[in-house]
Amino acid sequence: MTKSKFVFDKLAKIFEQGLVSYKDLSNEILNILKSKRDEIVFKMKLTSKDETDILSKRVENIEKNMEKLKKKITTKAKRAKKS
Repeated sequence: MTKSKFVFDKLAKIFEQGLVSYKDLSNEILNILKSKRDEIVFKMKLTSKDETDILSKRVENIEKNMEKLKKKITTKAKRAKKS
């Protein structure tokens, strides 16, 4: 119950600050969830902070590359002309 209360408190603060747009709200929720995930990983002592930071940067780079590739695929995809 306390963990869900934490998330609800964070969401309440977001609404109080007046974040109205969907994109801002979704980014803020993702940031909250990522920070909670990092806290859990640190508590479990699975990796050190440096290792986690390096791995998160790698994941971010891979996600950026995937987005670029998706954009290239969608722009290059053309329909064949009917004869």
